[in-house]
Amino acid sequence: MRDLFRRKQVTPDPRTEWPDQPVPEDPEAAAAAFWERWYQLLPEISAALGDREPQRVEHELCQAVALVHPDLQFSLDRGQRAIYSLVLTSQEDPELRRYTDAWKAAAPDEDAIWEYHDSVPPVPDPTEVTVNLGEHRIPLGEVRVVAQVDEAEQVVDVAVFHPLLAELTADSRKAMTFLPLDATLGERLAAERLRRVETAETEPAETITLLELRALVHGLSTGNVGPTD
Repeated sequence: MRDLFRRKQVTPDPRTEWPDQPVPEDPEAAAAAFWERWYQLLPEISAALGDREPQRVEHELCQAVALVHPDLQFSLDRGQRAIYSLVLTSQEDPELRRYTDAWKAAAPDEDAIWEYHDSVPPVPDPTEVTVNLGEHRIPLGEVRVVAQVDEAEQVVDVAVFHPLLAELTADSRKAMTFLPLDATLGERLAAERLRRVETAETEPAETITLLELRALVHGLSTGNVGPTD
């Protein structure tokens, strides 16, 4: 199993006043400011990842990402073509897309160590991923999905089930409903093709695996959509 490490913007302490973060007017200048800061932080980031302690650089990376736009989120993951990947995502918010576009356009060339993504990409095999969430280890290979295809609209409604979802907090349960879908389809394809997403509290009948969901959704673009059962 692979472990997926994901960090998002730090949630402020509700006991303290969280200062407003300015929104840059120039996405290109904001992207340039991020990459300048990235190069400054890179030795510290590399050391933290090498020590398997990525949380050491979480605060600094949150501040760097806020230079692009304060509403963006990021993750440090294992790469597909490189050892590590840096993902900056707008979560498909069209208002933020010009900032992620500028960030990706200014990104350095990929190398053997780093690759860069402006949306969450699919992983090669999501069933080999295990998500560490607090005290829980959640193998995505155990996720099951009910999928209903609207062939006229070429979209799919899904309900996601995992045996451990009932043990999670409401926020964690919501996150673990969407994360397997993003890992399977990639953030952009999921936003394009999944219309309604729900959490199944008990295991439904006639479920499919994540890889079967991937094949189903990819079939929408080819017109080769088979039955979901």
